[in-house]
Amino acid sequence: MKKIISLSMACTLSLLANETVDLPTIEVSEKINKKVVKNISKEEIKSADLAETLTKKVPSISLVRRSGIANDIILRGAKKDNINILIDESKIYGACPNRMDPATSHVLTNNIETVEVIEGPYDVENFGTLSGLVKVKTKKPTEELSGEVNLNFGSYGYKKGSFSVSGGNEHIKLLLSASKEESDQYEDGDGNDFLEQQIEKDVPYANRYKSNGLEAYEKETILTKAIFNIDDSSEVTLSYTANRSDNVLYPNTPMDADYDDSDIYTFDYTKRNLGDFSKELNLEYYYSKVDHPMSTALRNRTAGMMPPMAIMTNHMKSSIWGTKLKNKLDFANGELTVGLDTSTRNWRGRMYNSIGTVDSTSLTSTDTRNIALFSLYKKSFGALDLEVGARYDDTNIDATDSSKTDKNYNQLNGHVFSIYNIDKDTKIFAGVGKSSRVPDARELYYGATNNDLNATKNYEVDLGFEKTIGDFNIKTKLFYSRLDDYIYNTGVFENIDAKVYGTSVSGFYLINDDFTLDYGLAYQRGKKDGNYEDKDLAEIPPLKMNLALVYERDTSKFTTEVVAVDDWNNYDSTAKEQELSGYAVLNMKYDNQFHKNFNITLGVDNLFDKTYASTNTYQDVRYVETGGDRVLLNDPGRYFYVNLKYSF
Repeated sequence: MKKIISLSMACTLSLLANETVDLPTIEVSEKINKKVVKNISKEEIKSADLAETLTKKVPSISLVRRSGIANDIILRGAKKDNINILIDESKIYGACPNRMDPATSHVLTNNIETVEVIEGPYDVENFGTLSGLVKVKTKKPTEELSGEVNLNFGSYGYKKGSFSVSGGNEHIKLLLSASKEESDQYEDGDGNDFLEQQIEKDVPYANRYKSNGLEAYEKETILTKAIFNIDDSSEVTLSYTANRSDNVLYPNTPMDADYDDSDIYTFDYTKRNLGDFSKELNLEYYYSKVDHPMSTALRNRTAGMMPPMAIMTNHMKSSIWGTKLKNKLDFANGELTVGLDTSTRNWRGRMYNSIGTVDSTSLTSTDTRNIALFSLYKKSFGALDLEVGARYDDTNIDATDSSKTDKNYNQLNGHVFSIYNIDKDTKIFAGVGKSSRVPDARELYYGATNNDLNATKNYEVDLGFEKTIGDFNIKTKLFYSRLDDYIYNTGVFENIDAKVYGTSVSGFYLINDDFTLDYGLAYQRGKKDGNYEDKDLAEIPPLKMNLALVYERDTSKFTTEVVAVDDWNNYDSTAKEQELSGYAVLNMKYDNQFHKNFNITLGVDNLFDKTYASTNTYQDVRYVETGGDRVLLNDPGRYFYVNLKYSF
């Protein structure tokens, strides 16, 4: 079932067009246990930041604001390694222990076609899907010659240029996409840029920026992809993605990113109709790497620092390669998938200063090696659709430092998910599953630590229904997740037991041929088990609502987005979180295809220039502190933008 996604309260607006052309729309394919956001590269032209896009489009996703770019996400109360993020079926792990470069920062919206979000432990094909899966699909090359050029300008000195071109024949299809963008520091609703926020919040002088006028970031990216059609039943896909980010500012943390370079290589071979025992055989290989030095080069230094005036740098590197072989076949009137999955992740870091008096290992070089067998069976029994999955993982974590204790983890995970189709307009569904994820190198070995941590296990139940009544659709979900040996930062990393539970309601109403209303609401709570001073679990966002109305006629579309968040008053004060005020922001966007080759977009985010902070201060990330309190970063104030696109 599909619906246009635009959070809108709109009015009519149109321009005369030379020709009548259908406007591209961003869509969400609503499936029972997943949400697919489509057409991102054509619609999300305001920012390259995937995290910001997903926050606007998926009620259960909240933004973790770190800067003007390279932000992170929380999915239904889960973050970091507790959710799995894939880019064209490949993994990439940020190198920064302070989450300056999450996986979502290594692919830009202008290169993304769709994003599929699966909530819960209902994935057996990929290592470490504890509480959710986000699958990013980049553009595919087309056989016909096509392309586009975008020029984008916005508030705070934002400038972006991008292009893509694709073409080929029945044997080979090629795609090349590239972009370059830069921005000054954004201003919050009070008109304060990063340095002015630091001054207003009384950030220690040594942690403030040296001067006004520093650029917030520069970013360049290239995506190349080729599809070779060997014959009617087989094909090979090759891709390469390069991301280059320079001088990215993180004002409420002690360091900034000197640069953040990443590369992703993928290979995919598919062969169909091999016989009775294989209707589709698939082999995937990927390799990705991240190079990320962060330093104090842009901050003040005082004589009280040791050593005086030295620039401190923490140079982190991360890489992973993986291979997956899977085979689909018809079995007992259903579809059976069996596969082998293996990967090796390396993470390492070195700390040094500019005068040579400090040179040490911040993270010993650590390999996390995983090998797994998995199977997935799908079958329909009349009105009942059933999915059963299982996965067995064997994982070894080896550190080069002999003082660190190597680890081995073995886990059996699986799930059952069922859908009962009462009629064509009514479905009820239920799922139960177990998943796990092992600790990462930072949690085990960062600095002088040698932690003894168990793998986190998630035991989850999901229930819900979906109903369509004429032009109105509603879907509700309830979930309860028991987390055994949850890896939590209480000042040091340790295992605790906890639970996360919540609900969501989403749907749409097709008001008439011109107007569509879209709505979504998500709420979750997290609690620690045991005797704790504060039983609230950190990084569990409050009630969030996305509401919308879109007006579309001929070649014009007017969209208004409303994102509202309740007070963040259930927080873990012992983990250095704090109470945050609720907020509501109103975004508007107007598109017009005024010629068959030309499109213009005008937009404004945070129309009423609201001053607010979306992100709390959980001590898993190192923040600058003032008087013992961690410094909040305000989100951007009113932001205007314009985009001109030429397509052929």
